Amino acid sequence: MSEPTDIERRGLLRGAGALLAVRALAEARPASAQSPAPNGDVRASPPGSTPFAALKRIPAGDLEIAYVEAGLATGQPVLLLHGWPYDIHSYVEVAPVLAAAGYRVLIPYLRGYGATRFLSDATPRNGQQAALAVDALEFLNALKIEKALVAGYDWGARTACILAALWPERCKGLVSVSGYLIGSQEANAMPLPPKAELQWWYQFYFATERGREGYTRYTRDFVQLIWQLASPRWQFGDDTFARSAPAFENPDHVAISIHNYRWRLNLAQGEPRFDPIERKLAAFPTIGVPTITMEGDANGAPHPEPSAYARKFSGRYAHRLITGGIGHNLPQEAPQAFAQAVVDVDGF
Repeated sequence: MSEPTDIERRGLLRGAGALLAVRALAEARPASAQSPAPNGDVRASPPGSTPFAALKRIPAGDLEIAYVEAGLATGQPVLLLHGWPYDIHSYVEVAPVLAAAGYRVLIPYLRGYGATRFLSDATPRNGQQAALAVDALEFLNALKIEKALVAGYDWGARTACILAALWPERCKGLVSVSGYLIGSQEANAMPLPPKAELQWWYQFYFATERGREGYTRYTRDFVQLIWQLASPRWQFGDDTFARSAPAFENPDHVAISIHNYRWRLNLAQGEPRFDPIERKLAAFPTIGVPTITMEGDANGAPHPEPSAYARKFSGRYAHRLITGGIGHNLPQEAPQAFAQAVVDVDGF
């Protein structure tokens, strides 16, 4: 990791406390730790895991969102957003660090994951980027949170970027793995060099009905393969995968996943109510809130180079390369570095 800038050092004292907290928590972690099952019940966690509190649920927009919360209710809110195909356990080691540092940590299951459910059978199972961003905004509204630090990776990073770009008054700061991930159907229509297209093989697979059927039939095998390809040096164990796997049994998971990737290629329609948001996003708005972008040195998933997106951040900004064989699921693979970025961006 590169040396922190003067701006980054503003959060040094608070950050040092957070890192000491995570070490203390790791040493004190009980062998019989508990974590929530997707239905909200508490079950035994695998050895070495960090416990989450029992799931909470709240109606928010189109959804009843299931989420975990850690820390003081009066602390600075931090919204942590997971990606595809992962779940809230990407933050299982990040949450206690931030909670110990005084933050109110909120980690929702995205639509199509875990115990999050649509309130109406009539609502389209829509995975377009605007829909997920509105979900996050409605989640903050339901909890009466006016302003939060927002952080994420993969779909979660894209959602966090959209919140920061279009609703900056709701974002105190942004941490985004792989940087600026806002897209558009028009931009996605442009072909990439063959080697780059190869990395998106699953997107083209999902464009077919065979792909939909394959993902439906082999969801766990598919997800495990993506984890391996996206993080080739992450030696996650069977217990780690088994802890997250039930999240993909959500009845809408396949539909949301397929729609997301088909929408990107303009092979599926979005909802007209999101058209004004998508038009704004298609202009690739700059982000003015304080931001730290991050990248793992062994990210096997498609991702832009920092030089391609640095200019999209017009406020206080820093980029961090996290070394040591860190892949796509950076919060779970390098939780201390991710938590430190959240603390530091709060101090910008």
